Amino acid sequence: RKLLQETNTACVNLISSPGSGKTSILEKTIPMIAGRWSVGIIEGDIYTSRDADRIADKGVPVVQINTKGACHLDAALVAYALEELAREKSLHDLDIVFVENVGNLVCPAEFDLGEDCKVVVLSTAEGSDKPLKYPLVFRESKAVLINKIDLLEHTDFDLEGIKEELRGLNPGLAFLPVSAKTGEGLEAWCEWLSAVIAERVRR
Repeated sequence: RKLLQETNTACVNLISSPGSGKTSILEKTIPMIAGRWSVGIIEGDIYTSRDADRIADKGVPVVQINTKGACHLDAALVAYALEELAREKSLHDLDIVFVENVGNLVCPAEFDLGEDCKVVVLSTAEGSDKPLKYPLVFRESKAVLINKIDLLEHTDFDLEGIKEELRGLNPGLAFLPVSAKTGEGLEAWCEWLSAVIAERVRR
């Protein structure tokens, strides 16, 4: 946190189950905000660099962390990754760093990585029962992205019902339905991100 504050770099910790679409959302987000903000990415996975390879194709600095079994990232791992990231581009020149956490709705919610905020991604394919089953991550987050809304008609996902449940868990949670496939809702997400970055710049 101290390093991010010293370099005036915003940090967003993305948390979700495997397959919810975190990487796909980042792939769409990067070109949408790149004209205004400079972006760096830290990719967390148990094994492989597949997600980092996808992000690298977007032309932004990216560092892969493999936990080799651990179900979450911790601050020490992120501090190491920030040092690696700085070898590609000075943190003073990065407006925002996204930390894509290991796919898991449980453990990552308990760890402070020095981020400005946690953002949880939930896909319509996972079902709308997750907030009450895994409440901590939704209480700890500043925003929830409901991804894959292009599949709503093919699921029994209750968009309005989950919105009410989330209000009960976390009244201040930003509720952002999106589709990484079609791009629907991503402009609102990028506007929300811009507010996070602008708040960091004002500090």
